Amino acid sequence: MNFETIKEILGLEKKGTTVFAFYGPSGTGKSFRAKLVAQQYGIKVIIDDGLLIQDDEILAGKSAKLEKNYMGAVRTALFDDKEHRDSVAHAIQKNRIKKILILGTSEKMVNKIAVRLQLPLPEKYIKIEEISTPEQMEEARRSRQIEGKHVIPVRAYEVKNQSYSKIFYDSIRVSTAKNKVLNGILSKILGKQPNAAPSQNTKLFEKSLVRPAFSQLERKDVSHAVLAQMTMGFIGEFNSEVRIKKLTVKNEKSGYTFIMTVDVPLGKELTQISEELKDFVINMIEKKLNLRIEDVYIVIDKLLKSA
Repeated sequence: MNFETIKEILGLEKKGTTVFAFYGPSGTGKSFRAKLVAQQYGIKVIIDDGLLIQDDEILAGKSAKLEKNYMGAVRTALFDDKEHRDSVAHAIQKNRIKKILILGTSEKMVNKIAVRLQLPLPEKYIKIEEISTPEQMEEARRSRQIEGKHVIPVRAYEVKNQSYSKIFYDSIRVSTAKNKVLNGILSKILGKQPNAAPSQNTKLFEKSLVRPAFSQLERKDVSHAVLAQMTMGFIGEFNSEVRIKKLTVKNEKSGYTFIMTVDVPLGKELTQISEELKDFVINMIEKKLNLRIEDVYIVIDKLLKSA
């Protein structure tokens, strides 16, 4: 018998539902990290984008990801529809849920959701900036803006076997064993001791990647010749001494892969210039053309003597 059960038997457990808020700008990775935050507080239920989720399964509600336009998605996430919010509020009461983590883009949004679902205001507000690094949030934004990928923190079969199947893209698994550093950071921030039990440390969370209807943009029809020509121009901006000899462009599932053969100036550290050139090309293509680059492979053919 665990401590939570003992508290409930003795009448020490707080009656009603305790609400926690996890908020931050759209596309910064809240849904991806929600389960890790919830685990630290012993929360089994999450409200995210119109869904009531318990133990990686959809308990009630409907996902904003199914909406065909952005404003419709916002209204669903805020439980504007009376039938929608009443069904979720009823499920919360029926299942006697003690703790809930509500996700939102701001404190105001989380508070509005809590009130509409007849829940108390959150006792704890957690910002995404407290959990994620700027680099992690930027990568999440990149995935959202360039690829149109969103995360639903439920198992893949929950998405595949329902009406969400039309927006399903892929599934990902996150093991707490691979996130010991993150768990340590979370423990310090949230004032909780890290879980010590091996079974907890190796728990797997499965999440579903989807491409909502409102973010499914048609892939741009850009010829390989145009891409090659523009890339050569970008390389000139990076370093006028670098000479591109061959560029092969390959179509991938959600973007392009470049294979480049180049000559570089003598005296440059090869690994460093390769990585810098790769990052520069990816950033320029994605920012200027709004295209997804899967990877860039650089083959250095010759070292050029300075003029």
